[in-house]
Amino acid sequence: MAQRQPRPTPEAPRPELGGPALRAYFAITEAWGLKNAEARRLLGDPPESTWYKWKKLRDGQPGRDVLERISYVLGIYKALQILFPDPTRADAWLRKPNSALPFGGGSALDRMLSGNVADLYVVRSYLDAQRGWQ
Repeated sequence: MAQRQPRPTPEAPRPELGGPALRAYFAITEAWGLKNAEARRLLGDPPESTWYKWKKLRDGQPGRDVLERISYVLGIYKALQILFPDPTRADAWLRKPNSALPFGGGSALDRMLSGNVADLYVVRSYLDAQRGWQ
């Protein structure tokens, strides 16, 4: 009888998710024109050596927190592409001042760069609401 593989736990994400998640993340941060410090901050400031290894190899085994952050970034990117069919406009929206309540006159990127995963959630939720997903 074949042995069953243990189910992944929240503390141990599936290792095969790391490479695709990181490749998608770096493609998005490049489309957004983020500097290394900004892109690293969105992931919760992983150690520099880890960051540069991930960036060079476009592969790795990020932990649950990093994968959660990447998931929010993917959702934000997707929502922007739906709301703004012009990719240039969609990518530029992040840096534009925004008077909507969650941003208080700052940009969505300013909010996202606070370092808190909750702020990624707020931006994603705002965009999902704008496109009618609540």
